[in-house]
Amino acid sequence: MTQPRRRPARFSRPRTPHPPKPKGGPGRPPVDDPARQAALDTLREVRARDAYANLLLPQILRERRITGRDAALATELAYGACRCIGLLDEVLDACTDRPLAKVEPALLDVLRLGCYQLLRTRIPPHAAVASTVDLVRAGHGTRSSGFVNAVLRKVSERSEEEWLDKLAPDPDKDRIGNLAMREAHPRWVARVFADSLGTTGDELESALAADNERPAVHLVARPGEITAEELAAMTGGEVAPYSPYGVRLAAGAGDPAGLDPVRERLASVQDEGSQLCAVALSRPEIDGEDTRWLDLCAGPGGKSALLGALLAIQGGRLDAVEKAPHRARLVEQSTAGLPIVVHVGDGRSPAALGLGSGTFDRVLVDAPCTGLGSLRRRPESRWRRQPSDVGELTKLQRELLLAAVDLVRPGGVVGYVVCSPHLSETVAIVADVVRRTGVTALDTRESFPEMPFLGDGPYVQLWPHRHGTDAMFCALLRK
Repeated sequence: MTQPRRRPARFSRPRTPHPPKPKGGPGRPPVDDPARQAALDTLREVRARDAYANLLLPQILRERRITGRDAALATELAYGACRCIGLLDEVLDACTDRPLAKVEPALLDVLRLGCYQLLRTRIPPHAAVASTVDLVRAGHGTRSSGFVNAVLRKVSERSEEEWLDKLAPDPDKDRIGNLAMREAHPRWVARVFADSLGTTGDELESALAADNERPAVHLVARPGEITAEELAAMTGGEVAPYSPYGVRLAAGAGDPAGLDPVRERLASVQDEGSQLCAVALSRPEIDGEDTRWLDLCAGPGGKSALLGALLAIQGGRLDAVEKAPHRARLVEQSTAGLPIVVHVGDGRSPAALGLGSGTFDRVLVDAPCTGLGSLRRRPESRWRRQPSDVGELTKLQRELLLAAVDLVRPGGVVGYVVCSPHLSETVAIVADVVRRTGVTALDTRESFPEMPFLGDGPYVQLWPHRHGTDAMFCALLRK
């Protein structure tokens, strides 16, 4: 069902043909600019060291004791510029007299930061240019600051919409390319979304736009310890609309790690879509004993903790497999006190871990994937992933799902989950495994009760613009 078009909030501001040249005085932003410096340092580390902005920036803010409005500005600039790198580079390329590949990378970071302020914030043009030039002057000298000043003045001659009208592909000839540039996505990602949604119309635009909105923080209440209603009352959040254990926090609620229920291990941070996919594994009925479950790709442990808590109530045990030792330690930490045994090793070789064929009643495969379903939470990831990544990942996904089918007992259930809408990672993988093994595909929609817009089935694809969750895919199979 096509949803109403929703676009991310964007700040409007009056246009000025040219920002005035920087000058001293009370109206000019201070040279000491901790917020913009923090944002710039984040952009630099994302580019140079493949850092993750959502992990790095909070650390920078804590270490430099940047709080309040400065922290909010740094967050908007860093995350926003990371999301829009492709769009920003198109505009900057039109405003420079040399290819961007020949611009010093450190200067390109600064240009992106200034360009983002000019196009997508309500910061006055003169302040955006002057503050950016100050950063360059402090780090690179007067000559470089002149270059940056000249480029940004050209950028400021048009609004974002005007630049898009000039640079974006003709929507009548290349609808996907036009939307991709307007919503700051690589074209191949927009194509993936269109294929999964089955449309290049308004719903595709809504799906792309949703990736540019700041996601709400979701909490999961630990079953048997606290209810969602109690957790909502303790945190000031709202009970989630779909997950029986979920709570959605209000925007600007602060760092969830500081909340009492989180510190006391009564709750943890987990997207509602992830909660729903874990709970879905537990819902199909199976005959006989139902006490031995397996999480075949457990790190960092969020779904393991939820499944382990459910097993603790009914009396059972979860085995959790994680290949990377440091992630296995995270699983142990997040599941402490639950009936869980953590195994360090490769889920494709279960015999080496002492896990026997046909041993488990339920098996979850939360497989490594492109992560195209969580782009709103990882600002830079849309530009970091490449189409060439898909082949290696689908090979791994297929091998893990085949291992899971071997490990589950006859009559048991396997859940296959990826945070991606890519058809090669979702329905194609499941169809291939069903063909090879003869397992039965269940109507997964029945394990997501009361959720709207789940399509024709038998599998479930969640979407931010439809459900307010990450774009999680879930398939349930019976052996």
